[in-house]
Amino acid sequence: MRFTLLDRVTAIDPGKSITAIKTLTLSEEYLADHFPRFPVMPGVLMLESMTQAAAWTIRLGEDFAHAIVVLRSAKNVKYGDFVEPGKVLTVTAEVLSQDETTTKVKATGTVGGRTSLTARLTLERYNLADRVAHGDALDARVRAEMRKLWAVLHPAGRGAGAARPLVYGAAVGGAASPLPGAAYRQGAIEPSGDVAPLAGR
Repeated sequence: MRFTLLDRVTAIDPGKSITAIKTLTLSEEYLADHFPRFPVMPGVLMLESMTQAAAWTIRLGEDFAHAIVVLRSAKNVKYGDFVEPGKVLTVTAEVLSQDETTTKVKATGTVGGRTSLTARLTLERYNLADRVAHGDALDARVRAEMRKLWAVLHPAGRGAGAARPLVYGAAVGGAASPLPGAAYRQGAIEPSGDVAPLAGR
């Protein structure tokens, strides 16, 4: 995955469904051209956010059995509200059916409770070892990188114990909670739909 268009996974039922968020910031370079006086998230990147979310529930559902999960087709794609800087795109994906190599998903993107995008996606799963020489080593590398990225996107899933959701200023073991930035870096906070992960994790 060359770039990530999700900031945090807020809920997941591996192999069945997922909810994730993407916060759009004005610092994202592509907004300078899309559009100079009316910056909004390009529709194709909104679709990519949905695809990435769907891919995560597929990976977790099969314990990273396939190194590669890619979009094969997108149907019934419908756009609604724009995603403007400062807004949070909440993406949900639900697995409808799955066979040995493909997964069909119903996905939705909302901003502030209003629908921004809906689509039916078909994703393909495979290992490089089945297609290229020396693919086993590449598959192992991809899986390792995906596991590292997953630990960032869903810190509550690290280790044996799940992190408790916290609210800024709430008590932690009787003491005041750490600063938000420190809490994020420690993986202690699961943000709600209107809270963006802080930069510099």
